[in-house]
Amino acid sequence: MSEPVGQPRRLLVVEDDEAFARTLVRSFERRGYEVRHVPGQAELDAVLQVFEPGYAVVDLKLAGGSSGLACVQALHAHDPEMLIVVLTGYASIATAVEAIKLGACHYLAKPSNTDDIEAAFGKAQGNAEVGLGERPTSIKTLEWERIHEVLAETGFNVSETARRLGMHRRTLARKLGKQQVK
Repeated sequence: MSEPVGQPRRLLVVEDDEAFARTLVRSFERRGYEVRHVPGQAELDAVLQVFEPGYAVVDLKLAGGSSGLACVQALHAHDPEMLIVVLTGYASIATAVEAIKLGACHYLAKPSNTDDIEAAFGKAQGNAEVGLGERPTSIKTLEWERIHEVLAETGFNVSETARRLGMHRRTLARKLGKQQVK
């Protein structure tokens, strides 16, 4: 998508994690984007009446158990040319397929940073030359995904997450310290 010369690239961030959203907004603003943030679908329609984004970053799992897929669908209906990247801590083939079918141009697993997201906008057309080799999932990746899933279920309560996972709270805190979100 080419923006008119002299016009800022406009980005909408749909993310319920305020701290992560603030980080994304600042980072994209430093790169010359004009950015707006909404925490979920309820605020989406109102912002689209006053802001015309060419790009969007949508979290897959929003507060209250609502799905970012509905936001992807609404954004694509609003502007079929919009480049939409879906971010998720709960990556699965099923949700990736649905996100693309609903209008997303890319799907990234968290943790992802601004470089990853901006690169995804540039890869909207797809690449038929991507290698088809097997990529086994490591035990560490599976462990991290399970920890993050239980953390979300407990409202990010470390003690309760450790109890549910059957590990000591300090052990969990150490593991979380090693996997900082970029």
